[in-house]
Amino acid sequence: MQARLFALALLLATPALAGCGFTPLYAVPGVSPGLSSIETVAPEGRTGFLLRQSLDDAFARDAAKPPVWRLTIDLKETRTPRGRRVDAAASRYELELVANWKLTNVATGAVVRDGMTRTEVTFDRADQPYAAIVANQDGQARAAAELARKIQLQLADWMAGGASAD
Repeated sequence: MQARLFALALLLATPALAGCGFTPLYAVPGVSPGLSSIETVAPEGRTGFLLRQSLDDAFARDAAKPPVWRLTIDLKETRTPRGRRVDAAASRYELELVANWKLTNVATGAVVRDGMTRTEVTFDRADQPYAAIVANQDGQARAAAELARKIQLQLADWMAGGASAD
């Protein structure tokens, strides 16, 4: 009975939410086109490639149009052993990625936004060499995806606040 009342109350509250001015982040005019016009320049290496690929996917980069913005990233990757086994070998590793980034207007070359974003992931150490390589690569992929998500949210928030290329 309570579930039905809750569902009815939720149904009746829906029209009230439409008039409250709530707008989803990606529904704001200018955010999606703004994000899709960002060209990402990431450092060489596997993690840089994964980060650039994740950002291009997150921004829905339209390669057919010339970029309005250029996102340049300086990436620092640190792998720290955590936890010790009886034989003094690490049982886990912590992978930390720190990205210092700046967004520049392609037309003027002016830096319009910059920031520092960091993320950490952990992964198990495996005794087999192939499993250790795969665990490390999986950690890099997860860290790059999380870092890309954080950068995307920061830029989408900035664009939702009224950023323009002018």
